[in-house]
Amino acid sequence: ILGYGDSPPMEMAVTAQGRRTFLEHVFQELGMQKPVLVSPSMSGRFSLPFLLAHGDQLAGFVPIAPVGTKDYTAEQYQGVQTPTLILYGDHDTGLAPQALQNLQHLPDHRVAVVPGAGHACYLDKPEAFHQALLGFLRQLK
Repeated sequence: ILGYGDSPPMEMAVTAQGRRTFLEHVFQELGMQKPVLVSPSMSGRFSLPFLLAHGDQLAGFVPIAPVGTKDYTAEQYQGVQTPTLILYGDHDTGLAPQALQNLQHLPDHRVAVVPGAGHACYLDKPEAFHQALLGFLRQLK
């Protein structure tokens, strides 16, 4: 994510609209049609504004305990028709429960819990994570 870790800060990333626009440009530049957006942790600041504005451009959405879920209302989530796999590690007792509480308002969602994994469940238990992800991807139209 821009401005975190070793990445340079970027003016566009200051607002939710700017982050949404940045993601739009990434998809355009890569020529992506109906991608599945996988969004762990801090990337929620980019993915959630995009999902709420342009969810119809995604084939699927996979939030992995993303930040920022409380910034939107149940009604906003209910308006999104994007197939969603809410994925998290069962040892993530901080962000995951909050994200689940908010994201469960998405009408077309299912939940997968990675046993024995923490916040970065894809690193802690990569086989179980990939199994859940691939299962979701296979059922997308």
